Amino acid sequence: MSESARQRWEYATIPLLIHNTKAILDSWGVDGWELVTVLPGPGGNDQPVAYLKRPIG
Repeated sequence: MSESARQRWEYATIPLLIHNTKAILDSWGVDGWELVTVLPGPGGNDQPVAYLKRPIG
């Protein structure tokens, strides 16, 4: 696959507030971000972190 045909991505990590998870993810989704996974943050399960990606260009 040529370099010009390869999909390029940008990534973001965002903390999620348990009581407002849907609204947070919806607002990032409107901007073209796709949720990859949610993992416990440094503070444990009470502070999850979302990992997102979106195509560049």
